[in-house]
Amino acid sequence: MVVELISVGTELLLGNIVNTNTQYLAEKCALLGLSMYHQVTVGDNRERLFAVFSEALNRSDVVILTGGLGPTEDDLTKEVCAEVLGLPLEEDAHTRERIQEYFRKSLYKKIPDNNWKQALVPHGAKVLDNSNGTAPGLILEKDGKRAVLLPGPPGELIPLFQEQVSPYLQKLQPGVIRSQMVKICGQGESQVEDQILDLIDSQSNPTIATYAKTAEVHLRITARASSEEEAKKLLKPVVKEIKNRFGKDVYTTREEETLEMAVVSLLKKHELTVTTAESCTGGLIAGRLVNVPGASEVFNQGFITYSNKSKRKVLGVSKGTLKKYGAVSEQTAKEMAAGGVLAADADACVAVSGIAGPGADGEKPVGLVYIACFIKDKVTVEEFHFRGNREKIREQSVIKALDMLRRLILSTCQS
Repeated sequence: MVVELISVGTELLLGNIVNTNTQYLAEKCALLGLSMYHQVTVGDNRERLFAVFSEALNRSDVVILTGGLGPTEDDLTKEVCAEVLGLPLEEDAHTRERIQEYFRKSLYKKIPDNNWKQALVPHGAKVLDNSNGTAPGLILEKDGKRAVLLPGPPGELIPLFQEQVSPYLQKLQPGVIRSQMVKICGQGESQVEDQILDLIDSQSNPTIATYAKTAEVHLRITARASSEEEAKKLLKPVVKEIKNRFGKDVYTTREEETLEMAVVSLLKKHELTVTTAESCTGGLIAGRLVNVPGASEVFNQGFITYSNKSKRKVLGVSKGTLKKYGAVSEQTAKEMAAGGVLAADADACVAVSGIAGPGADGEKPVGLVYIACFIKDKVTVEEFHFRGNREKIREQSVIKALDMLRRLILSTCQS
């Protein structure tokens, strides 16, 4: 079954808003086993939207449109789709009541007249209740073609898709489709692909798709079968083989688990506490850790020691080390990690000092970063040379720091 995405909104064409909806919907449709060959963005123009939607209907089985369901005059998606399909608009009493209830609970008690436009739906449409806004989602069906209309704000679109659209689309597909993610840290996309090229070349069912992330590679293994149990049987040996090939580079096979979640889980498992001593990352590592629910069990405090003075005062880095080797050095990073453990009375500390740019520090280049980790009375330090802008260098530093901590916990606590 072929699906097509149409994003509606002049603000998207102007670059005023980043279109995250397309990425989200494309990924979810792929997981449902739907084929996608076209994605289109069109402004708030009746004629152009009419032409784009008509063309999409001719070449696809399902067309998903996002945006243009609001109460203003330039919100045209519903009206144009109804016109193309020849479906008259009529008021939906249930939607009108929901709009009244939405405003009754909001700060704005008076309902603007133009909001009643959102209670009009094409004849025969399946109305999808929107608990996060006034525009309902809609499913239109005619002559074997289907159009799914979703509001543009991600906070409204995502819950509607997850709860109502995804089950609807899944029923259109024969059999069962199941996926499992394998997340890898420590290798690039080309390195990962090279090691599983034989599996990719011979794939049919399950299939393997690679996704390059910052300093990570994610592999999605997808199987189609007649039942849930059969799909799991198809997935299991492939996932096992990939895990065997990559060993400790695999940090999770759970889609919802992030690298920081995996680290916090390991810390809890081995009853360890951790602190952070950050310079160029400026608290980003600590921020990733505290994003994990329950992180307070293993993380009590972190240190941002951006200046040399703070490195000396807070972490006890010696003045001689800073003078002889500089703030960005293996020696300083080691002392930061050891000092962090003492200052926080923690079992482990991960420390980062580097040059994120844009300017270099004397003879030391932009992208030079030292990451040190203290655990079990031993300090390990690694030197990295990252590429990219300031934001990219800092982001890569955070991921490498978390991964180093993860690997050292595995090697020191499970050996």
